[in-house]
Amino acid sequence: MIAQIIVDVPVNRTNRPFDYRVPAWLTPLIQVGSRVVVPFGPRKLQGYVVGISENEADFVDNNRLKDVEQVVDDTPPLTRELLDMSEWMSKQYLCPWVTAVQAMLPAVLKGKSEKWLTATDELDEETCGQSGLLWELYRKRHLPLAEVEKQFPEEFLLIPGWIRSGLLETEYQVKDRITRKQQSFVRCLLTTEEIAEALASLPARAEQMRRVLELFSQHEGQSFSIQMLRDDWGITRSPLKSLEAKGWLAIEQVEVYRDPYANRRFSEKAKPAFTPMQNQVLAPILQSIQDQSYASYLLHGVTGSGKTEVYLEAIEQTLAKGQEAIFLVPEISLTPQMVERFKARFGADVAVLHSALSQGEKYDEWRKIMRKQVKVVVGARSAIFAPFQNVGLIVIDEEHESSYKQEETPRYHAREVALWRAKNNNAVLLMGSATPALETYALATRGRYTLLEMPERVGNRPMPSVHVVDMREELQAENRSMFSRKLHEMIADRLAKQEQMVVFLNRRGFSTFVMCRSCGYTMRCIHCDISLTYHKTNHTARCHYCGYTIAQPAHCPECQSEHIRFFGTGTQKVEAELAKLFPGIRVIRMDVDTTSRKGSHEELLNKFRTGQGDVLLGTQMIAKGLDFPRVTLAGIIAADTSLHLPDFRAAEKTFQLLTQVGGRAGRHELEGDVVIQTYTPEHYSIQHATRHDYPAFYQDEMLQRRRTGYPPYFRLVLITFSHEDVPVVIRGAHTMADYLRQHLAETTILLGPVASPIARVKDRFRFQIMLKYRDEPQLSTLLAQATAAFEEWNKQQKVLMTIDVDPYVLL
Repeated sequence: MIAQIIVDVPVNRTNRPFDYRVPAWLTPLIQVGSRVVVPFGPRKLQGYVVGISENEADFVDNNRLKDVEQVVDDTPPLTRELLDMSEWMSKQYLCPWVTAVQAMLPAVLKGKSEKWLTATDELDEETCGQSGLLWELYRKRHLPLAEVEKQFPEEFLLIPGWIRSGLLETEYQVKDRITRKQQSFVRCLLTTEEIAEALASLPARAEQMRRVLELFSQHEGQSFSIQMLRDDWGITRSPLKSLEAKGWLAIEQVEVYRDPYANRRFSEKAKPAFTPMQNQVLAPILQSIQDQSYASYLLHGVTGSGKTEVYLEAIEQTLAKGQEAIFLVPEISLTPQMVERFKARFGADVAVLHSALSQGEKYDEWRKIMRKQVKVVVGARSAIFAPFQNVGLIVIDEEHESSYKQEETPRYHAREVALWRAKNNNAVLLMGSATPALETYALATRGRYTLLEMPERVGNRPMPSVHVVDMREELQAENRSMFSRKLHEMIADRLAKQEQMVVFLNRRGFSTFVMCRSCGYTMRCIHCDISLTYHKTNHTARCHYCGYTIAQPAHCPECQSEHIRFFGTGTQKVEAELAKLFPGIRVIRMDVDTTSRKGSHEELLNKFRTGQGDVLLGTQMIAKGLDFPRVTLAGIIAADTSLHLPDFRAAEKTFQLLTQVGGRAGRHELEGDVVIQTYTPEHYSIQHATRHDYPAFYQDEMLQRRRTGYPPYFRLVLITFSHEDVPVVIRGAHTMADYLRQHLAETTILLGPVASPIARVKDRFRFQIMLKYRDEPQLSTLLAQATAAFEEWNKQQKVLMTIDVDPYVLL
C-alpha cells in the first residue's frame, strides 16, 4: 500500500503530496485524513494522508520509497470534505496546502518536530568519565537537544565529537500538544447486600466511611467524582482511601471534557410567535432545508427585526431532518449572548469554538464534533471548519463584518469557504445583516443569492430617532468638551430616568497621540511608522501594531520642554470625562485593554445586563449584535474616525458602524435615540445612516466604486513585500511587477509598486502591488508561477512576500 502525504514544510517546492510505503502493521490503521509521522530528509515530520493506492506495482522505483513510521490518531482528524476544501483553499488563496490543512485543526494537533540526543550501546559507565551530560544520558538514554543546550552549555560543543566516536546519536521525534483532562472518580465494588453487611461491620466512629457506603446504597451503580463528594457532601479523601484498601471501592482516573460552560444553567425561553414578516422570509429557507438542496440567501433585516429567531428556527428544522448546522458570529463579544440563546434552545447539542477558549477547551469542543456528540457549532470564522459530515445549514450572522477575513496565511474569507462548503454538501447558506457588504448585496440583486428583506422591527417598534451634531458648530459655541450639548443633555435625561446607554468610540487607550506643544514632536514607535497611543491606567505610550511600550515621559525627548500633552480621544479619556461631568455615573468600559482576561467579555456584559452599569462604553466590540431592553440612547463620539482612512471601503465601514451602533437603542418597549457627533455631517454615508436608508447608501456607494474601479466592479489582489532594507524591498517589488506586466491580460490594471500606507511595521519596510481585474481566469495560476519563480531569490534576500486575494485591510 502506498500513501500520498503532504508534509509539514510550508514552502512552494514541497507543496505537493509525497509517496510513502505503508508497512503491513500500519495498514489497518491508516486512512485518508490520518495524521502520520514520516521521515523527510534527515528529519521526522508530521504529515497528512491525502490519498491511498493499494497497488504498489503502479509506482516506479517503489523499492526506494521510505516507510510511514507512525499513525498518530485512532480516528483521522480530517474528513474527505475538509481535505478537498483545503486543496481548493490552497489554490484559491495561494498558500501551501499544509497551511490550509492546519487552519482546520485545533492548535494542539499541530505536531512539533524536536531533535533528541540518544545514548548508543557504546556509552557505559567507564566512558562517561567526568562529563555530567554523558552521565545524564547514560541514566535517561535520551534528552531533547534544546534541553541539553540549556542544562549543559559548557559541554554542548563537545557533542559532535561524541557523535563521531559512536557514543551518541541524534534522532527526530514528532509530538503534538494534546493533553486530556483527568478526574478521579469513585466506584463501589459491592452489591446492595454486601453494602448492608459492610455497614454493619463498620465501627461507630467511622462516620464518613458510613456516609460514603450509604450514598452508594442510595445510588446503585453510579460513580461519583472525588471533587463532588468533597464539595457537595464534605467527604475527604481519607475515608475513600480506607474503603479502597478494604477492596470495597475503586478510585479511577477518568477522562472528562473541559467544558467552559459546565457550571452554567441556561433557562429555556418560550419560542416567540413569528411575525408575518418572519414567516414570509422563513418559508423559502425552510423549503430548501426540507428539499436538502443547495440554496443561498441574503437576509437583509434592520436592527431589531428578529433575524436571530429566523436563524434559530432554520437550525431547529435542520436538526429535525437529522442534519448539522454551523452558526458563525463575527466577534467574541457576541458569543456570550449567542451561546446563551443557543444553549437554552438546543442544550447539550451545541459546541462553541472561539479564540477566548483555552487550547484544551477548543480541543475538547472539537472532539465533541468529531465524535458526533453535538449537532450545532457556534463560533467565529474558524468554526466554518467544524468536522461535521452531514452539514445541512450554514448561517453567517453580521455577514458584512471584516473579521470574517483572516489576515494571516491562509488569508481566507469565511463567507467564500462557507459558500464552497454549502455547495459541496447540498446545504443552505443563510447570510444576515442590517448593513450587508456591498459585494454581497450586489450579487443578491443580480440573482446569485436570493434576497430576503425584513424592513421593520418586531412589533412595528420605531427605529431610533437620529440626531446629527456638527462638532464645528459646537466649537463656535465655545463647547470644547468631547460631548456635544445634545449628547450631554440626553445622557443626563437617561440618568434621571434610570435607563441605560451605549457610548461608542472606535479607539482604545486614553489619547490617540502624544505631542510636544513647544516643538511639535510626536511620540512614534521606533519599530513602526505609527504614533504611540497613551494609556492612562499604567501611564504608558504603546504601539498597537507591534506592542512596543514606553513609560510616559515628563519632558519632550526632543527639546526637553515640559509641555508634552495628549491629543485626540480614547476610551479611557471618555470614561474619565463621563465621571467628571456626571458624578456617580457607572461606566462599564469594553475595549481590548479591559477584555484581555479570559471570561471578561461575559462578565462585563452580565454586569450591564443586570443593571450594574449606566453606560456601556466601548470600541468595535459593542457595535453590533448586543440586545439590552433598557438601552434607549446610543452616542457616537467620533463618527469620522473611519471615514478618512486611505481605504476604498471607508464610507461603507462608517455607514455600517453608525447603523449598527444606533441599532442598539430602543430595541424593546422603550423608544431610542442616537446622537452622531461628526465634523462632516454632509457626507452621504452619515446622511443615509441618519435615515437608516441602506438602499440609498448602496446606490451612492456603487457610483463611487464604479468611478474609481473598485469591488464589486473589479476584484483585487494585494501583493506586499517587506524587508529591513529599503533598496532590497524595492528591488523585490519592482522585479515582481515587471514579471507580472509581461503576462497579465490587457484589461488587468497593475498599480505600484508603492510604499504601503504604513510603510514600516516591526522594523520591516513595506512595499505593495495591487492588481485590479475583472476577467482573468488564469490569474491564480500566474501568481502561483510567479511565487515559485521568485521563491529562491526571496529566500536568499530574506524578503517576505504575501499575496492577499480580495483583501480587506490595505494598510
